[in-house]
Amino acid sequence: MSAELDPAAAQPEPRTRLPLTFERVLLALAMGAMALITAINVLARYLTNVSFAVTEEYSVVLMVIVTLVGTALAAAAGRHIRVEYFTGLMPPAWQRRAEMLALLLAIICFGLLAYFGAKLAYDEYRFEVLSNGLGNPNWLYTGWLPLLSLLVIGRAAGRLVRIARGEPA
Repeated sequence: MSAELDPAAAQPEPRTRLPLTFERVLLALAMGAMALITAINVLARYLTNVSFAVTEEYSVVLMVIVTLVGTALAAAAGRHIRVEYFTGLMPPAWQRRAEMLALLLAIICFGLLAYFGAKLAYDEYRFEVLSNGLGNPNWLYTGWLPLLSLLVIGRAAGRLVRIARGEPA
């Protein structure tokens, strides 16, 4: 089985201008916080028969953070989800063009997500929308969406430039 098809095989580190350390640390912190919140909630429910339902707010925003940071890592390393049947039939130059097109479409998609996410966060700030569970300002949660969408755009654009230069994928 080739290493490319084996998800457990060690993958080479992409040659990025900015190291992927920030994303990895943020991902580890968010996943650790989710695990801690869940463990505390399970322990409290087991010992007291009462659930901390308000922790769902934090868990949801942490899941969004984990998803978008993981997407940025996948975009930087070229490990995003793809269907390679048809592109595998193409010559290498066309495969490169197809990946460049996919990255360009991803940049457009996350650009729209950043734009509309920023509008949503601003509206929630302007109208002082509060969260249902804890009564926190809702823009504190939705503000992560445009910020991390910009991170995905940056990583996808970096990979697009590397592929356009002809650097090895």
